[in-house]
Amino acid sequence: MATGQSRNSNQIVVQQAAAALEKLKYEVAQELGIQIPQDGYYGYMATRDTGAIGGHMVRRLVQIAEQQLSNGSRF
Repeated sequence: MATGQSRNSNQIVVQQAAAALEKLKYEVAQELGIQIPQDGYYGYMATRDTGAIGGHMVRRLVQIAEQQLSNGSRF
């Protein structure tokens, strides 16, 4: 696969969600002390680091959803 191409077939439904997830990714990486490449190419990053970022993002999203559900608000 060439640089910059992705196998991700997910379609973005809400454009603001993509920006929010990107922001969350950088926040989580900073908290973990992991530097995300500015050029957007993750091929030089360790799988352990990218997995840690993704795992912590999911935990944070689940936590946010649980808080919203406990407050009685809808998504």
